[in-house]
Amino acid sequence: MIEEVTFSSEGLALSGLLHRADGDRAIVLTGPFTGVKEQVTGLYAKRLAEAGFTTLAFDHRGFGSSEGRPQHEDSQGKLADLRAAVGLLAGSHRVALVGICLGGGYAMRAAATDPRVTAVAGIAGAYNSPAWFAARMGLDAYRAALAGMLAHYDEFLPAVAPSGDAAMPGDEPWSYYSQHPLNWTNRVTRGSLHSLMTLDVLSVRPLLPPSLIIHGREDAYCSPELATAMAADKTVWLDTERHVDLYEAEPYVTQAVDETATFLRAHG
Repeated sequence: MIEEVTFSSEGLALSGLLHRADGDRAIVLTGPFTGVKEQVTGLYAKRLAEAGFTTLAFDHRGFGSSEGRPQHEDSQGKLADLRAAVGLLAGSHRVALVGICLGGGYAMRAAATDPRVTAVAGIAGAYNSPAWFAARMGLDAYRAALAGMLAHYDEFLPAVAPSGDAAMPGDEPWSYYSQHPLNWTNRVTRGSLHSLMTLDVLSVRPLLPPSLIIHGREDAYCSPELATAMAADKTVWLDTERHVDLYEAEPYVTQAVDETATFLRAHG
């Protein structure tokens, strides 16, 4: 059974889709940068519900049907949203977090500081590290990039484009988002990029509950090196060719769902 739900996070009304299943195991999903519940989190919510879990896919603040500053990535706000989503289910279920793409990093951060979360999984995840970014860009270049984002913080740019100035330029993101426009807006603030570049996920590793990473061997958008550095309790490598293969392509989605369901049944 699927029902529309609304719940509150720091006074903001968030919109979600709850797939109810028998039993006491539940999963809260969080997804890609700018993503909405009608996209990849909705697909995984459906597939994991078919595997026997109650699942919640929802729009974070500012995106889709939820309240909040429109099209602005608020990393601390997103973590608060995940705490609220866990709270919606924690009284009656054992709750795990599953994140896809940037949501993989948010799921790890949230699981590290919320003892109600029993396990966590990241799929094609972005396990950001400001120190890692600065080491590869050079500290001066990293700080200059942040300064530029702050100087134009409230300006909008396209979220995706085949090329040119966009938060996620390139054929891969364009191929996915241009085909999945429902409830999604192709723009985001430049300040959102500052949130991405300063989000520290790697440092929470010692605080995690049982953790799973599923990642493609080839991924031009979420680093396999950072997935390795995250050092989850179990890491599964899939023979993808593109980052977005784990959004909707087979056999990769089925492989990811099966691995996630097996792990969460054992540890969630």
